[in-house]
Amino acid sequence: MKSTGIANVTQADEFDEIIDVRSPAEFAEDHMPGAVNCPVLSNEERARVGTLYKQDSPFAAKKIGAALVARNIAGHIETRFLDKPRSWRPLVYCWRGGKRSGAMAHVLHQIGWHASTLEGGYKSYRRHVVAELADLPRRLAYRVVTGATGSGKSRLLEALAAQGAQVLDLEALAAHKGSVLGGLPDELQPSQKMFESRLLAVLQRLTFAEPVFVEAESRKIGALQVPDALLEAMRASPCLRIEASDAARVAFLIGDYDYFLADPASLKEKLDCLRELQSGETLTRWNALIDARDWPALVGELLALHYDPLYRRSQGRNYVHFADAPRFETDDLSPSGLRALAGRVLASGS
Repeated sequence: MKSTGIANVTQADEFDEIIDVRSPAEFAEDHMPGAVNCPVLSNEERARVGTLYKQDSPFAAKKIGAALVARNIAGHIETRFLDKPRSWRPLVYCWRGGKRSGAMAHVLHQIGWHASTLEGGYKSYRRHVVAELADLPRRLAYRVVTGATGSGKSRLLEALAAQGAQVLDLEALAAHKGSVLGGLPDELQPSQKMFESRLLAVLQRLTFAEPVFVEAESRKIGALQVPDALLEAMRASPCLRIEASDAARVAFLIGDYDYFLADPASLKEKLDCLRELQSGETLTRWNALIDARDWPALVGELLALHYDPLYRRSQGRNYVHFADAPRFETDDLSPSGLRALAGRVLASGS
């Protein structure tokens, strides 16, 4: 029987399944899009073998490692692969494309499947992501959606996508709404590497023939950094401005951040992060508004005293075409209002 094959990153789509045999912790930090995790060493087993390698000897570590790997591969075959047809073609990778992926691919190949390993392993995939994100973002045409906080920009992107436009939703990829209150209650932000993997997967599905609508962002979304090439391309691109009424913005934010309203203690803790920007008197008043559950007054003050001044300072400075961007006024940021707004944006050709 022939030995297992070797494939590079650009050939990954040719396979029926991509199998990441690294530990669950390695997989959680980042992995190839669509990959499934079938670790040949668990987190604890990998640490045990590594410790044995350093404190005893490489030979002792290899003996224990081989036993663990064999046992785990057998488990994956029994629980994950027995239903695969003979024609199934898996691509297997580990950290460097060495022993762990080689062991899994060898067993799969001996069974009769056309298994291949990824040349260079995850490290080669990661180099590919970095290289692509330094080039691909510059080749797309963007339309940057600007607007003060509470203008429904992310929801507008969803409405634009539903009407057939190309959209890049960075905040969805980053699992963060991009402000001091932007953290999501039920989802942690991905690692920087995972964010970049998700971003590249979306960029590769876009075409050069149509513009890509993207929300104006600062350099960081929560703890994550927007790649330089993308940020530079966005800041040099045409903009459009959503001019929503104050009443519409307040109503939208109360609905969009309702999970904070249900947890006043967490909201107070978040607002305390603004202590260096706002006076103690202002923070005390905001806490009193939280205790009184006076959400319209609180949101109105947050916009007037914090978010709107920040928006006015940053947009014109960071986005070259902000001043001459076409404006779209609205006093309705409900789902139906945003659908209508998306239709107006697309009809304008902006």
